[in-house]
Amino acid sequence: MGNNNIKILDCTLRDGGYCNNWDFGLKNIRYITRKLVSAEIDIVECGFLSQKKQSTIESTIFDTVSSVKEVLPETCGRTEFVCMINYGEYDIEDLEPYDGTSIDGIRVAFHKQNMEQAIEMCHKIKSKGYGVYVQPMVTLNYTDAEILELIDKVNELGPKALYIVDSFGVVRRRDLLRMYYLIDHNLNPSISIGYHSHNNLQLAYSNAQALSEIHSSRTKIIDSSVFGMGRGAGNLNTELFVEYLNDYIQTSYAVFPLLQIIDNVLNKIYYANYWGYSLPHYLSSKYNCHPNYASYLSDKSTLTIEAMGEILGQIPQENKINFDKTIVEKLYIAYQESFVDDAEVLGKLEKLLLNKNILILAPGKTIKTNKTYIEQIIAEKQMTVISVNFVSEEYKSDFVFFSNIKRYNQFVGSLKDYTTQIITTSNIKESPDGYVVNYGSLRNNTKNVEDNVTLMLLRLLIKLGVKDVSVAGFDGYEPVITDNYADKDMSINTVNNAEAINAGISREIKKLSENITVDFLTPTKYIR
Repeated sequence: MGNNNIKILDCTLRDGGYCNNWDFGLKNIRYITRKLVSAEIDIVECGFLSQKKQSTIESTIFDTVSSVKEVLPETCGRTEFVCMINYGEYDIEDLEPYDGTSIDGIRVAFHKQNMEQAIEMCHKIKSKGYGVYVQPMVTLNYTDAEILELIDKVNELGPKALYIVDSFGVVRRRDLLRMYYLIDHNLNPSISIGYHSHNNLQLAYSNAQALSEIHSSRTKIIDSSVFGMGRGAGNLNTELFVEYLNDYIQTSYAVFPLLQIIDNVLNKIYYANYWGYSLPHYLSSKYNCHPNYASYLSDKSTLTIEAMGEILGQIPQENKINFDKTIVEKLYIAYQESFVDDAEVLGKLEKLLLNKNILILAPGKTIKTNKTYIEQIIAEKQMTVISVNFVSEEYKSDFVFFSNIKRYNQFVGSLKDYTTQIITTSNIKESPDGYVVNYGSLRNNTKNVEDNVTLMLLRLLIKLGVKDVSVAGFDGYEPVITDNYADKDMSINTVNNAEAINAGISREIKKLSENITVDFLTPTKYIR
């Protein structure tokens, strides 16, 4: 239990739910709430109260306050329980009046443009008997004048707390302290100041320490989650920060129950749904935009970190706060699509490849396990070998086809040792003298595989008039990071979308098979 000046609000079941779609399972939800009470955490956030997201008994999305009762422990000690409502996701007219049997308070999260309506919503929640926590998202984007305007409204409301919300993990200590002191000097002393952080720049822990060192009679509420579980880069770790508080200001939180939550529940989720610091999440904070933009571009597995930065820098200011897939996809395509007049190149490639026995060599594991057979076929049919997005140490390729900037940069150094000819798509701006073909003309419209390199090469060969082709190493994806490539250094994370990629490629192969016969020399997951 904390002292009178600092309280811990654990948001594992709510913010952590972004990692597993809030599907903790009823047994685990009850276990987590019970252990958080055992740890004497001051406030536990049970999840979202929402009429927009799907609610089930196994998740921490709740459609009524009464349904939250099912996850609360019989003995709650001094721990308070809250839920969060995203503005616009719940009709407050449907909110049951507070009766003391379920949650004690509601946190209302809103963006700046909805401030007035959100505060009005807070008044209605308070009139029904609940404690209210005001959560202005991306607080750093408020001017000082706008913060003072918000404070005036909050003083009139009289909630439990007004928060500084670091939605994108970009707030440095100087900014945090500036906002804190501005709020502290103008906010009614009875209202707590809260801090909700994200860990994109690894500042959550040091910023929380800075707040805890401020000597003030005002209560400060600091949000954290067990194991730092949270969207993207995650949050301040509850277990680490309460141990710091125990050492620094002699609080008496119990750390061991928090470690039990990690050991018995969260470790399993973490292995399947990684969260934590990463280059994409660093970039999202650097460009002060929604973390899903960086994640979306990273999941393409086609861009260098510099290219991702260029695209994120082009996102319009008004679109940075809320993720807009349409905008980032347009920027991605525009970046990739550098038009070139490739008519002459296509003519040259037609002379080189038409009427040849062509083998497309993809980088799947089966090119190792079937090496003897593949080499035999190459020799017997005198095949022209085109490898895709990699340079093989075991096979001699006549051509290498690159459509992926990241892969090109990974292997370009190896090309000096080969007489291999290079074909690149026009999005690879650093390519050497070689054959450059239009990126845009080789894309397809199937989700998850729009610019899959092997599909792009098949489309190119169709353009050249090639009627049949053999393929090796085009295996299909497993939902395990290290199981997809002959060269483990090529591994990408397909844990969550392997099935979707396999289905998309299968659909495209069926379409392309109307114009070209594809003979698979090695085992594959793709339907033919």
